Amino acid sequence: MSGWSRRSLYALLMSLIREPHRRAFNAVMVAGAGAAYLSGGGLGGWEFAFAAVVTYVAYRGLESWTFIGIGWLLHTAWDVVHHIKGNPIIPFFADSSLGCAICDPVIALWCLAGGRTPRELFWGRGLGRGALRRLPGRGVPKECVPGQGAAHAERGSAVSGR
Repeated sequence: MSGWSRRSLYALLMSLIREPHRRAFNAVMVAGAGAAYLSGGGLGGWEFAFAAVVTYVAYRGLESWTFIGIGWLLHTAWDVVHHIKGNPIIPFFADSSLGCAICDPVIALWCLAGGRTPRELFWGRGLGRGALRRLPGRGVPKECVPGQGAAHAERGSAVSGR
C-alpha cells in the first residue's frame, strides 16, 4: 500500500470517530508521532527538544484542529531532517522517513480543514440526515426560527409604530 493511500485511509478511518473524541484521539496520535524518533537518537538531545515542542502542540490540539495540523507539519519537517541525516524512522527501511515526509502533509491538510468526515468535507456540515426536518415549516416551531413567531411580530410592531 502506497504512502498516499495509507494516509488517506488514516483520514478516512479517523473520520469515523465522532467528535469531540476524534480531535482528542488525533492530538494523541500527533504526540506519539513526535516521539517516534526518540528511540533512534539520531539527532541527540534535539530529539527531546522536538518531542517537547510537539507534545505542547498536541496538548493545544486537544482544543484546536489547527494545532494538530501544525503538529503534523512539524513532524513532516523532522522526517525530512532525518531522511537527509540518514536516520530513518524504521531502521531497516532506509526511505521510511522520506515516505512519512511525503504523506504526513496529507494528514496535516485534513486536520487544518477541521478533521471533518468525508460527508462534511464534500457536502457541507449539517446537511446530513434530518436536515429537512430542521427547516422552517418542517416540524420546527416558528418561535425557534429567527425572524418568525411572536417575538418577531412584537419587534415589527414596535419598529413600525403600529
